[in-house]
Order: sequence, then C-alpha cells, then structure tokens
Amino acid sequence: MVGVSDGPGTRRAPAWQPVLSLALASLLEDVHAHSGAVYLLRPGEPVLEMAVMAGMPRAFAAPWERVGLSAPIPVADAARERRLVWVSGEEEMARRYPRISVVLPYPFALAAAPVATEHAVYGALFVTWPGAHPPELSGWEREHLTAACERLALRLERAAQEDQPVGHEPDVLAAPVSGVAGTLGSVEAARMVSRLPYGLMSLDLHGRIGFANTAAAELLGRPAGELLGTLPWVSVPWLNDPMYEDRYRAALLSQQVTSFVALRPPGEWLSFRMYPSTTGLSVRINRARAVAEMARGTAQAGPGPSRLVTISQVLSLAGALTEAVGVQDVVQLVWDEVAPAVGSQALVLLRAQGGRLHVLGHRGYPSARVVERFDGLPLSERTPGTHALNSGVPAFFDSREQLERLYPDRQETSDGFAAWAYLPLIASGRPVGTCVLAYAQPHSFPADERAVLTSLGGLIAQALERAVLYDAKHRLAHGLQQALLPHSLAPPPGIEAAARYLPATHGMEIGGDFYDLVPTRPLAAAVIGDVQGHNVTAAGLMGQIRTGVRAYTTVGQAPHEVMSSTNRLLIDLGADLFASCLYLRLDPARGRAVMARAGHPPPLLRRPDGRVRVLDLAGGPLLGIDAAAVYPTTEVSLTPGSVLLLYTDGLVESPGVDIEDALVDLGALLADVGHQPLERLADEVVRHSAAARERVDDVAVLLLRACGD
Repeated sequence: MVGVSDGPGTRRAPAWQPVLSLALASLLEDVHAHSGAVYLLRPGEPVLEMAVMAGMPRAFAAPWERVGLSAPIPVADAARERRLVWVSGEEEMARRYPRISVVLPYPFALAAAPVATEHAVYGALFVTWPGAHPPELSGWEREHLTAACERLALRLERAAQEDQPVGHEPDVLAAPVSGVAGTLGSVEAARMVSRLPYGLMSLDLHGRIGFANTAAAELLGRPAGELLGTLPWVSVPWLNDPMYEDRYRAALLSQQVTSFVALRPPGEWLSFRMYPSTTGLSVRINRARAVAEMARGTAQAGPGPSRLVTISQVLSLAGALTEAVGVQDVVQLVWDEVAPAVGSQALVLLRAQGGRLHVLGHRGYPSARVVERFDGLPLSERTPGTHALNSGVPAFFDSREQLERLYPDRQETSDGFAAWAYLPLIASGRPVGTCVLAYAQPHSFPADERAVLTSLGGLIAQALERAVLYDAKHRLAHGLQQALLPHSLAPPPGIEAAARYLPATHGMEIGGDFYDLVPTRPLAAAVIGDVQGHNVTAAGLMGQIRTGVRAYTTVGQAPHEVMSSTNRLLIDLGADLFASCLYLRLDPARGRAVMARAGHPPPLLRRPDGRVRVLDLAGGPLLGIDAAAVYPTTEVSLTPGSVLLLYTDGLVESPGVDIEDALVDLGALLADVGHQPLERLADEVVRHSAAARERVDDVAVLLLRACGD
C-alpha cells in the first residue's frame, strides 16, 4: 500500500497499486526478458522472500522462495554485495551456482540486481532470457536494469517512510490469447486444426491443457473433454514421469524447442515436440517411427558399431532366459547376456514384496554397500525404481545431471556411474520388480533402444517370476526334507556315526531317501531306505516309514519283525509306492550287528586291518509289494575299528557306469581313507562318487564305526 500525495499539506487516502508487479512487468518488456521475480528483505532478518514472480509459474523457483542473505544464489549475492550479477548461460550457472544448475539445468541467461538506495537495501530482483541471449549483457540492458531497480527502491523507501509497507503481490502470468490472428475466425481455425493428421495440444504456462485436437486425443487415449484443464502428466497415466514434466520446464525456461519420446502401453512410442512462447507451449504429437529411424541413422553414422540389440539377439536372450532356474540364475544370465548386449556396466534386480523393494542380486558395483540403499525402500517413496514399477513406464536418464535434477534427494549418483535405465518388470499384468542398468559414461537412449530395453524388461520379468516361484518351492522342499530327516544322530556308547544327504538336482530337489539312528539302551538300531520318487508324496511317505520304524523298534520288535511291520504299514497306506530298506540292530558290547534287508543295496564293511568287503545279506522284496513277505536276518561281526557304510542307490548308480564297477571303486576308496574321522570320511565318500556329483537321484549315506568301550 503506497500513500499518494496531491501536494504540500494535503494527502489522499492510500490507493492500492501493484507496485512490484507493475515494475517487474515493465522491466521485462524493456529488456526483452521473459521471466523474473522481485525479492524483499524481511525487516530485522537476513532473509529474502519472493514477493512476486512474472512470466513463469512460481513452482519453477520454488526452492528459492525464501532464502538467506548469505545463500549462494544470484539474488542473494546481488543484495548482499549491492552489485549486478550476470550469468551468461548454462555452463556458467553450473560453475558459479551449482545448486541452481542441478534443479534448472537449462540454457538460459540471468541477471540479478539489488533493489537499494544509498541508505538501505530493500531486496533484489532477477530476470531471465532464453539461452539464445548473447554471452554479454549489453550496455542498454544494464542501464535499464539499474534504473528500474533504483526507481523501485525509491518507491519502497517512500512507502516505508509513510508506514505503508509493500508486501506480496499476485504473480504476473501471460493471459491467454483471445481470438485468432489474421482473417481466420476461431471456429474455422479449430476445424482446420482438427483435420490435421498429427496431434496438436496447447499448454498454458502452468502446463495445463487448453486445447487438444482429435488426433491428439486419440494418440493420448483420452477424450478431449477429459484432458482440458488438466496436466498431461496427471491425466495421462503413462506420461506420469518426472522426465516428461522436465521437458516442459526446459522449453519454458529456455524458450527453445524441446522434444521427448514416451511409451504408450503396451508398445507404441509417441514423439512429443514442444514449441514455447511467453504465453505457453504448442505441442505436436505423432508416432515415433521417424524418430526411431533418425536414431538408427545417427547410430550408424558414429565412429563405432551400434550396441543396440538386434532382433536375433533378442530371440537368443529370450531362449537363454527360459533356461534360468532360480533367481540367482536370472541375475547371472542378465549380467552375462543382457548387460553386454546393451552396453551396461552394472545392474541391480529388485523385487517388489510387502510394499517394499528388495535387492535380489547385483553385478558390476564396486561393493555391496553401494546397492544397500535400494533394499527395503517403500514403494510409496519417490525414487526412480519405485516410480518405474508403480507406473509401469521405464525411466531413462542420459546423464548424472538429469537424474540429480529429477530426484535431488536420491543418492544414485554416488555409485560412480553416469547413466541409468530403470525397467519395470511386469509379468502377467502384475509388477514383479525393477531392473536397473547402469552405464559408466553418459548414454543417450534413442527411441529404438528404449523399445528394445522395454521388451527385454518383459522377458526378464517372466524369467524372474518363474525363478521366484521355483526358489519358493525349493525352500519349501528343503524345509520339508530337513524336517523329515533327523537333526542329529545319538549313537550308543561304543558306536560313532556320521550321515550325509544330497537331493537330486532335478524336480523339487526333494526325495524319499532317509536314514535314522534309534537308541534303545544298551542296544541301538540304524536304518536307511529309499522311497521311489522325487516329490512331496515320496517325502511324506518317507516320513511315515521312518516314524513307523522308530515305533516298532521302541516296542522291542526284532529286526525281521520291524521290516515286516513296516511293509504292512506301507501297503495299508495305499500309496502305490515302493521302498527299499536296510535295518540293523547294533550290539556294540558284544561286537555284532543283526541286519534285515528289503531290496536295498548291500552295505560295505571295512575291517580294522583295512580290508573291505560287500556284505552279501539275505533279504526280502521291496516294501509295499507283498503283505506276506518275509525278511530274513544276517548277523555280522562288528569288532572295534570296523566301519559300516550304508548308502542308497544314488551313490553308486550312474548312467553308463556298471554298478559292480561302482561298488569296487567305492570299496577301494573306503579301504584307503576309512581310517579317517567319520565326518571327513563321509565327505570323501560323497566327493569321490561320480553318481553323487551328477545327482540324478537322491543320495543318502550313513557311516557307523565300532570304537569299543
């Protein structure tokens, strides 16, 4: 509010005038600038507050609406040092005022000047020009700036003297142009525009859609009536990417034509070209075929071959991804096959689970700590990875500056890389995770390369979905297997024991092999067996057999009775599965063992002198075949130092190898290393078995040593 005087001795009532707005608008017109703002110094505080902005939405300067007088920005320098500050362009801004350059890395020139009289500083202002402005501020521009600031300072000084302080005023934005230039009427102009084969759209300075022709509405996939008055990156879901809004900001601030390409799901790329003016932007939209061809032509014209993946490579990668089994297989395959094909030097695979992102694996980063920031990120947090996953739209960052500008609070640039691609992994219409590809050097992503990377993201997503399911089944199978096998062995005095179990490497890695050691003081019972099959049914039946053997042993049944009872149990269960089994009643005090066998491979016995023989035991048929089957027993001497090797057929049966030869080799190994501690011996037996290495079948090994009193 400024008091107005009619002359000496008289005063009129104060009349409100937009002092700051008028002064700023007049200055912009005089020096042909296209935006600016006036800051006022708060009374008694070293703080500058933006009082009015013109030519641009206030959001462009939102980080600096209220700044300290010591802040490293041009208006603060101008007010503090009472001098004009000139920044000729993008490079000088980055060198002198990096904080501004990070947020607004666009080609524009800026001048800031103090609003001050000889006695006081009232604030400062800045004005900007497009990047095409000459590198030097001309003499007449400097004079107009200085004179305008002096006039405004005098107005503010007079207002302060009259106790009519000037405060914040409405921002000054260009009003929409009414009518159409020339002789065409507005209706005919609209008809003409609607007939054009490409999309046309008008945005005001705030980015709101003021007009969209029929082609634009069709390309955007929304009725024109639903688009008007909205922001495109809000009303069109697949444009909801900070990079696209950044292009609008770049066009307005630089007053230069800008463009970008965007993927309209599921696979159509559109080209957007923005033509700015001081009243808004005109946007042309068309399909990006020409852009893609131009990008290919540019790649071919370069000094080296293009790194873009060809169709044949995509097919090859697709085939390779189908071979990946577990999650880590997918991570390694993407690193070995995909990353080199697209020129990436590092990658992270993230999975969405429980509302957060979790790191599944990474390659190429200097240390694991670099990728820890990804792990546990809430999907609601604003990051490139979460945005790509939530929107389903990939994000590409050509340079470190671009990523820092759009996500200033993120720490991605601390990883030492210079460009990134964030690919949403969508499988069966469901978000699976995000694949992050990092590049050591700034990397442009033309339309065709973006399309290929997006397609690869879909292939990776499908492979990852299968792998996650496989790993879950594997964990379930492993947990079930561990629950059904004994957690520890408790041999009686005079007996040492060690065991090993290896599941087959195909199927769910769960099977029916089992072993157990049942203490029945002063005796003990040992059992090993194999239920046919490698699935949950076989594992469940194995658990029932093991429980039955324990029960029959505990009630004092003899070895042949335990086998007969277990046989009838298996038949009564009606599982239609058979099982082999070897059961031993150990009597270490008397140095003997009584054995009963049901179709199981014969054990090996190593005497204290190192001699090994295969025990030829009497036996009966497999369990589960004949309810009346009889299982004779055999008594074997077990002197101190003797070692019994019990095993399932997975240890000795291998394609192309005669089982007799395998038993001979196993006996020779036991003779050579049978004197070792049992735990080490168990490892040696498994390690030297060709069948165990191939793991076509489950492998169970139980070693028993008589050690005397």
